[in-house]
Amino acid sequence: MRMRIVVLAGGIGGARFLRGLRSAAPEADVTVIGNTGDDIHLFGLKVCPDLDTVMYTLGGGIDEEQGWGRRDESFRVKSELAAYGVGPEWFGLGDRDFATHIVRTQMLGAGYPLSAVTEALCTRWNPGVRLLPMSDDRVETHVAVTLDGERRVIHFQEYWVRLRASVDAEAVVPVGAEEAKPAPGVLQALAEADVILLPPSNPVVSIGTILAVPGIREAVASAAAPVVGLSPIVGGAPVRGMADKVLAAVGVESTAAAVARHYGAGLLDGWLVDTADAASAPEVEEAGIRCLAVPLMMTDTGATAAMARAALALAEEVRA
Repeated sequence: MRMRIVVLAGGIGGARFLRGLRSAAPEADVTVIGNTGDDIHLFGLKVCPDLDTVMYTLGGGIDEEQGWGRRDESFRVKSELAAYGVGPEWFGLGDRDFATHIVRTQMLGAGYPLSAVTEALCTRWNPGVRLLPMSDDRVETHVAVTLDGERRVIHFQEYWVRLRASVDAEAVVPVGAEEAKPAPGVLQALAEADVILLPPSNPVVSIGTILAVPGIREAVASAAAPVVGLSPIVGGAPVRGMADKVLAAVGVESTAAAVARHYGAGLLDGWLVDTADAASAPEVEEAGIRCLAVPLMMTDTGATAAMARAALALAEEVRA
């Protein structure tokens, strides 16, 4: 029987890790539970950035330099909308990307759930994994910030894309998560998995949002499969993104050990830290989580595949 691997994934980091995993374990049956807390409605369309980034990356259509959006993209529609005074201008939807969101929105409007729509979209891209949204229900991550002396709650996309996380995040709220249900297939995949992996995605607004859907954290924690995570923090700083800002909002230090403790021994069986953070391994072990230090910079597919192999090896170790 082929190894069944389940990966909880956010956007760019999760997608690039999955590409390495697919190279490291080409015969494995991989199910991806994708974050939908980054989803946003723009121009009357349902946009799912993390699902699309996984789909485009594994399907060969991603803009490799920026890590999101389509390769060889143009922005004529966006320019025309701006000429009409229709925004927001800070969110870059390209012409090819618009087509994906139009198809998704039409199918949702016809009554198909997001999980079925995602499956249909993947028939074009053939990502080589089974991609499931964490929920068919609407969940959107919002961030509390202070702007010009006034406390406001804004969509995560506005915080990250427009503000570039230039102000402190005071709170992070996955709106709708408490009422959401796991999408069809999510709990079954976790229950039947041989290995569950948490890639170096954002622990608060990516993996944390997935775990906020009732039933998912419990399914991961109670699964028979070993659960191994890879630190998104290297040398006390996020490899990319704003993990430090949102970790501070939930009272967690930006260290590899602190993120491991944040997930907790009740969830994690194993944790990989970068060699730069090897000194933190004993601290993680004291928290009841097996910890190893390996290179964790996803510089290319080969380096990422080595990370994936290390995670699978650690899973076998903790299983034994």
